[in-house]
Amino acid sequence: MSDNKSTEAFLSTKDLALTGMFAVVIAVCSWISIPTAVPFTLQTFAVFSALGLLGGKRGFFAALVYMLLGAVGLPVFAGFKSGVAVLVGSTGGYIVGFLIIAGVYWVAEVFIGKQIIVRIISMVIGLVLCYLFGTVWFVTVFTRTNGDISLFKALQMCVIPFVIWDLLKMALALSVTSAVGKRIKI
Repeated sequence: MSDNKSTEAFLSTKDLALTGMFAVVIAVCSWISIPTAVPFTLQTFAVFSALGLLGGKRGFFAALVYMLLGAVGLPVFAGFKSGVAVLVGSTGGYIVGFLIIAGVYWVAEVFIGKQIIVRIISMVIGLVLCYLFGTVWFVTVFTRTNGDISLFKALQMCVIPFVIWDLLKMALALSVTSAVGKRIKI
């Protein structure tokens, strides 16, 4: 095997290991629930951290692996839940929305660059799109199973209580990943 092929294999192994590791980090952070008036988890912090440290491509696949682990029955979702039923349930759109956050970040990284302002804006746009997708999903599933719900009521339940916390988690993730990224090469 030539040196180039062994380097490519090493990078592929490294990418797989980092992707798997961050899928686990997302899972562990989903189990950490901060008790407030509306409890929240650290899932989005882990997704933002994966993007900040791994970049868009590997961060996207870490979120995808996390979702697939939950879909096949590993209890990786918030509250130690698992299964396809969680993903197709009323709040599953927000979990699927992690792929939207990562996809927006990945596209911005490829086409615009990795400057901090690009990273911030792409995470904010991705989060807004995640909220939009998740809320439309929530209204659709909730209406089908429980009866009509207004968009405003869905936003009150599923978005408004989490916006400030998600922005704080994003800022913390950007701060941590910038500091870590300066010290180690991932």
